[in-house]
Parts: sequence; structure tokens; C-alpha cells
Amino acid sequence: MELTSRRGFVATAAGVALAGLAGCIGGVTSQGADGHEGRGTGDDAQSTARGPRKQGVPIRSSPLPVEYEFSTLREEVLSGGPPKDGIPSIDDPKFRSAENADEDLRDADVVFGLVRNGEAKAYPQKILVHHEITNDAVGGEPVAVTYCPLTGTAMGFRRGETTFGVSGKLLNNNLVMYDRETDSRWPQVLGTAISGAFEGESLREFRLVWTTWKRWKQAHPETRVLSEETGYVRNYGQDPYGSYVPNPSGYYVRDSTLFPPLRSDGRLPNKRVVAGARTGAGRIAFDKSALREAGLLSGSVGDTPHLAVYDAELDAAYVYRNPDGASFDYEDGRAVAGDGTRHDPADLPLLGVYAFDAMWFAWAGFYPSTGLVTGEGESG
Repeated sequence: MELTSRRGFVATAAGVALAGLAGCIGGVTSQGADGHEGRGTGDDAQSTARGPRKQGVPIRSSPLPVEYEFSTLREEVLSGGPPKDGIPSIDDPKFRSAENADEDLRDADVVFGLVRNGEAKAYPQKILVHHEITNDAVGGEPVAVTYCPLTGTAMGFRRGETTFGVSGKLLNNNLVMYDRETDSRWPQVLGTAISGAFEGESLREFRLVWTTWKRWKQAHPETRVLSEETGYVRNYGQDPYGSYVPNPSGYYVRDSTLFPPLRSDGRLPNKRVVAGARTGAGRIAFDKSALREAGLLSGSVGDTPHLAVYDAELDAAYVYRNPDGASFDYEDGRAVAGDGTRHDPADLPLLGVYAFDAMWFAWAGFYPSTGLVTGEGESG
């Protein structure tokens, strides 16, 4: 386990004492969950019905899978160091054009991309590492863009009439959010409240694209980019945990975690990135390094075959249900069906499944039943 506390990491980067500053700001359409409007899987891939609203927050009509008792999870919650709102969410985000963003974004810098209702936005990792949550409106829809640096997870949620903040707590090293309507506690990866008025309810999630600035602006030259004018004094040129440019370093590659994980799983190194998908039938993770090399990987969730496809344009992974075991080849960045038709990786003629990147220890800790697909095959 790391000897340095999270408080030390964050205080070093900020250069100032963290203040508990947070504000509030104040709809729902189907979108491609990969960040491309009309491409890939839709929101809440396992639940097509519009979920109910409870005290202004859109929730899923059926909860996401959780593999522990809530009481057990609550006992595993730890203080990350900073107090509630000590890592302040961005509640009044400012944006600028791609051309202006080029002034201080390198091509290789990590951004989290999103397209909703025809509007494209990018959220630089070097900003969100200091805030973890941006309460925004994209395409007229209120959303929360969230990032946990300790688990390598960037996830989007519909927020309705509330905003989300950083509780200062961690579960399995993962950000525990709270909603400012009820103060319920939501571990980011689970997307499900483990305490409060919403206990047992799940948020309506959508996918963010973890990619680089160069890749995103080439795909979306009209994108707007989150500005460093956040209202907080932070050194956005310094990542308190390490670096992703030019190569991952520091915490992002060390096998140790800041706090003990929920469980250990030696099938992969702790910080190896996987594309994980969770359904009511089971959980599966695809080794992203192996997927980059192969282009396609196959595995099963329960008795249903699933297919992961690599998108070289954005360095992204897409996962599909493939119940009939349809055969595809991978050629020049496209999936080629048995009849010779070529498909963009985000637009195969199969049912898409919501999937997101995560560090292996985080995914396996939350979902101990998960299958794992690597270049050497599948293990359960």
C-alpha cells in the first residue's frame, strides 16, 4: 500500500490548502453512449424504459448489478484525506474553442470526450484530476462528468435537477460522490447509492470516451473544451498522481494502490486497463492492450457470446452482445462481417453493451465474479 495519503497528493498539486468550496446550478434523450451521437450503445443499455425520477434525479428503472451487501460496502468506505468538497467540483464550467485550447493542450494529453444532442465537448484529464466532477449541461441536458484518478475511470451520469459533489470518501479506492439533493452516497463505478434516500437505486449513465486531444479534435473539430478558468487556484500543469504523457508514470503504473482494494485478483497487474461491461447476466472485462493488438476479442457473459472491437481512431473499445455467434474479421480498423460488409467499430449490427475503461484492480474488486478476456483466451 502507498505510504502517502491522498491528502498529501492533492495538497502538493494544489499548492494551497483545499477549501470546501462548491456551488449549485440547475430532459433526457437517447444518445450514443460512446460519446458519438447515434453511434455505439445507448444510455442504460440494460434498461430501455425511461427510468423514474426520485426527488429530481433520473434513476434507472432497474438497478445496476452490485455483488456485495450494501452494509458490507459501507463498512469498507474510507476517508481519502480531503473533507467533503475538499476536492471541489466544477459547477460553473467555462469552455473555449478547439483552436484556443491548442495553446496549452498537447496532442497526447488525455481528454474525456462527449457528444449529446449534437454538442461535442472535451474535458481535459489534467483539469479533472483536481476536481473529479464537473456539473455541466451538454446539448441542453444536465449531466455530471466524473473522473476518479485512483481507479482510472471516467463516467457520465444524468443529474436532473441536482448536482454532484466529492464526498471525500473512497470505496475500493474509487470516488464516492454525493448528490446535493439528499446527500446519498454513490460510488462512481457502481453508479448505485449505498446509503441515503437513494440506497439501492442506480443512476442513468452514459459513456465518456477516454482518448487523446489529437484524436478527439480530429474526430470533432467543432468541440468545445473545458477551460482552466474554474474559479479555483490549481496548478493544472501538475498531476498529483503521476503523468499520462508521454507515457503513464507514477501511481498510474505502480502495482500498489493508495488504499487496500476490496479484493486481489492476480490474473492481471493491478493497473492494467480493461474495458469492463456489467449486465444482469454477468460481468466481463477485456484486456485493452490485447484488444489493441487483436482488433477483436470474444468472450461470454453467462451463456451469451460477447464481442469487443477496437476503434483505432479514438483508441476506444466497444462491446456487443453476439448471441448468434456471428463471425467478424478486423481489417484496416473496421469489423468485416461474414458477408463482406464493413462496419465502424462503434456501429456493428449487434446490440451494444455499455462498457468503460477501468484499472483492473478496481473492476475486479467491485465485480469479483467477472470473466476476463486476454489475448490468450478467457478466464472466469
